[in-house]
Amino acid sequence: MERKIRIGVCVMEKKVFSAPMGQILERLDAFGEFEIVIFGDKVILEYPVESWPICDCLIAFYSTGYPLEKAEAYAALRKPFLVNELKQQHLLHDRRKVYERLELFDVPVPTYALVNREVPNQKLDYFIEEEDFVEVHGNRFWKPFVEKPVDGDNHSIMIYYPSSAGGGMKQLFRKVGNRSSEFHPDVRRVRREGSYIYEEFLPTGGTDVKVYTVGPEYAHAEARKSPVVDGVVMRNPDGKEVRYPVLLTPTEKQIARDVCMAFSQSVCGFDLLRCEGRSYVCDVNGWSFVKNSHKYYDDAACVLRKMFLEAKAPHLSSTIPPILPWKIHEPVQPSEGLTRAGSGIIDTFGQSEELRCVIAVIRHGDRTPKQKVKLKVTEEKLLNLMLKYNGGRPRCETKLKSAVQLQDLLDATRALVPRNRPGRGSDSEAEDMEHADKLRQVKAVLEEGGHFSGIYRKVQLKPLKWVKVARINGEGEEERPVEALMVLKYGGVLTHAGRKQAEELGRYFRNNMYPGEGTGLLRLHSTYRHDLKIYSSDEGRVQMSAAAFAKGLLDLEGQLTPILVSLVSKDSSMLDGLENASVEMNEAKARLNEIITSIAKAGHCNGSSEFPWMADGVGLPASAYELLPRLVELTKKVTEQVKLLAKDEDEKLMDANGDDVYPSYDQAKALGKTNIDVDRIAAGLPCGSEGFLLMFARWRKLERDLYNERKERFDITQIPDVYDSCKYDLLHNAHLNLEGLDELFKVAQLLADGVIPNEYGINPKQKLKIGSKIARRLLGKILIDLRNTREEAINVAELKNNQDQDSKSNSSELDDKDCHLKHYGKNEDGRRSSTTSEKSIDQEDDDDKETKYRLDPKYANVKTPDRHVRTRLYFTSESHIHSLMNVLRYCNLDESLEGEESLLSNSALQRLYRTKELDYMSYIVMRMFENVEVDLDDPNRFRLEVTFSRGADRSPLEKSRSETPSLHQEHILPIMGPERLKEAGSGLTLEKMERMLRPFAMPPEDFPPPSIPHGFTGYFSRSASVLERLVNLWRSKHANGSNGR
Repeated sequence: MERKIRIGVCVMEKKVFSAPMGQILERLDAFGEFEIVIFGDKVILEYPVESWPICDCLIAFYSTGYPLEKAEAYAALRKPFLVNELKQQHLLHDRRKVYERLELFDVPVPTYALVNREVPNQKLDYFIEEEDFVEVHGNRFWKPFVEKPVDGDNHSIMIYYPSSAGGGMKQLFRKVGNRSSEFHPDVRRVRREGSYIYEEFLPTGGTDVKVYTVGPEYAHAEARKSPVVDGVVMRNPDGKEVRYPVLLTPTEKQIARDVCMAFSQSVCGFDLLRCEGRSYVCDVNGWSFVKNSHKYYDDAACVLRKMFLEAKAPHLSSTIPPILPWKIHEPVQPSEGLTRAGSGIIDTFGQSEELRCVIAVIRHGDRTPKQKVKLKVTEEKLLNLMLKYNGGRPRCETKLKSAVQLQDLLDATRALVPRNRPGRGSDSEAEDMEHADKLRQVKAVLEEGGHFSGIYRKVQLKPLKWVKVARINGEGEEERPVEALMVLKYGGVLTHAGRKQAEELGRYFRNNMYPGEGTGLLRLHSTYRHDLKIYSSDEGRVQMSAAAFAKGLLDLEGQLTPILVSLVSKDSSMLDGLENASVEMNEAKARLNEIITSIAKAGHCNGSSEFPWMADGVGLPASAYELLPRLVELTKKVTEQVKLLAKDEDEKLMDANGDDVYPSYDQAKALGKTNIDVDRIAAGLPCGSEGFLLMFARWRKLERDLYNERKERFDITQIPDVYDSCKYDLLHNAHLNLEGLDELFKVAQLLADGVIPNEYGINPKQKLKIGSKIARRLLGKILIDLRNTREEAINVAELKNNQDQDSKSNSSELDDKDCHLKHYGKNEDGRRSSTTSEKSIDQEDDDDKETKYRLDPKYANVKTPDRHVRTRLYFTSESHIHSLMNVLRYCNLDESLEGEESLLSNSALQRLYRTKELDYMSYIVMRMFENVEVDLDDPNRFRLEVTFSRGADRSPLEKSRSETPSLHQEHILPIMGPERLKEAGSGLTLEKMERMLRPFAMPPEDFPPPSIPHGFTGYFSRSASVLERLVNLWRSKHANGSNGR
């Protein structure tokens, strides 16, 4: 070579002397083919472009204070080869132009709309904001949605959350210390001082992917914890943000190429969101280098060298030398480098076993008692409110859940509640008093807690009577409702104790459910070898339990709303509802009533001594019928005491002056307090936001419903509610010293221990029938989870056995140095199709929408990159826990499984017989292990361990020496540890589990079909995608081994 190729580095010195730029320039210089010329700030800012150094190739990109137009003038004057085009860099400063350009090149972006303002706070006809959505040009964006300034240099991005999740806003910003976002629970309204992009919030499982291109044929991807979760930046001991390289799908590789070409930026970074089987670009950053990856520096230098030679010396070979000219080797990083950690093992395993899957079905945490109030209303204000929200249709019911709707109802109710209580008089006056009391209860419920949250309170207004009236315009008649039924459901709110229970159980899982690799689960999760999905029913208490559990499991910080929206998926069809078994459950309750009545007449038989659980009505006390009058008597005693307390409170409200009664609403407290309100307890008030008026309404309803004096009839279905209220008040309101509450609890517990389990079936066969109907969909999903895990593990094992053959297929890679992105064409798609297993596609349909992140072993400094654990967590209510447990206990009683032994051990059946309650935070866990030394087709290759916990199954009257002194002060009962449902070493294989549960599970083909967009043939198309990703994984390991890495 006559002279070296001159590479001009025309960027601000702060960027030139950054570690990544220094590493790459050193490598380019080491080739001996280039002269590196650094312009420097003085030249760039002060000298005319005619005086700038002349060069063949130019590295120039914008950063703060950089004169981009001046660099453009230099490029026009000297015409060097530009690594990154300069004109296109102007686009990156305007997010509108970025999205427009991406769409022009068919790069997928989130659904979005533009709000352009010429002056701050400009009113726009096309922009509407309501409580839970904004509407732009008729396009509605429901919360959660994202609000971005159109200025690409303004990094203040907001996420607004729906009132159903507690509301509030999270502000994202560039990292400050260890923070990347802050949650503001009191901010509900969007900004109006500028122009913004509004776009749908895409749940990504709490993970962001950063992609770095070096030319259109190379891309490196790294995943990190998303700032939308808790805003805490994970850092290693050196203070660097923890990121791990992940594999890109073929579709994502094409996206990287398109982004690079669209903006003519060879070296370019952009942000990728993975959601429900698709990938979207949400931001393009321009020039960006990966930090702290020597392998990437090697690759980038090699790709840039090839670029420069092809541009200025195409006659020279751009083949990479067999030995790279620099002698820099990547230092060995400590393999367990996270600063926030947890580890531990619940059990001991064989050396040849690997944990592959953890599936847990978990009941929600401690809650307030669920309540309902019904009243017939004829008031004009309430009837007009019904018409307002049902579109003016007089015969249609209305559901009120949003804060605006509930505020309207509260305003109407306040105006209707009489200021004074009339004295007791005629029957009609008594009815009027009862009606007024119920209105007063509705008002108290709506005022409770100082905020509205639709997931905890909802009102139905159902028209009952109509009349015809003349239209206002005089043209004919129209119907008007004159009476409606109002049904207010409230309560069932997760308490401060429930949140702490869930978070503590999450920490227990983190430290005990996963065999440790250094820092255990957190290490697996942070290195993208942990595939976590969390599902919840639609109930607010269940959703918040799931979010609190996730907070403890992943060692997160901050409030629950962002965690809930980012990590928890709602699936009410799988985890809600008893409709499928309502007939059978009513039959069970009727039979239960007969049994309790017959106990008084003829005694009660609890079955054989060997199998006592096989009898009808197991668990009912022999004195059940005699206990009922005492239950009623004690309930009345407690109700009378609460009535006196409520009367004092009511008189104070009546004596208060006008508007002073009504505290201003603080919407910022949408999720309630997480700690006990010490001041309320010190003042002798009930714990939480429940006042004495509502507490009295709760007990009065129990007293009335438990026993009908006119018909002299007990309602045994009220026993669980009496027990529920007793336990709640003993735990949270013990300071009120209600006389007789202790004895009432003991009587109610004796009865509830028999009634509650029998509501889900009076005998094993009926329990199995009801359980299979309620948990059918959940059982189907669990079998899909287990099957998917097995298929993926088998694919890994097969690919390991054939890695030599796989490595040969790598000959068409970009180069021999693992520059690991290339443009995949038709041949690659054909190869992918030919390796697809039809069986596994059918079996795994339901998993298609589950986003996955797979560690890239070529760039990750991890000892066991092939290790991968799948976790599926299902949060639900008591009904689904009982139902799933009953199917596990009694599945062998089905005719199709005649002759099969029980899925559970005899000792486990005995323990379950003695278990009286599956309390708050009770759970069932299935862990699947793979014995890697057993043949792939051997049934013993995959075994299951099944455990359960009774949850917080402790009486609030119990005292334990092991308890901390603050236990009762904090109102938190401990969660019982796990118990085996199958003895250790008993060998419950996956094959047997599938065979025993399949008759009761929804088959895979009945699950909704996956929604894979046309042309999306990459990462989420089942086994083909697994094969492709894992082929890359094992090929690279083999290649690295041969290179001595």
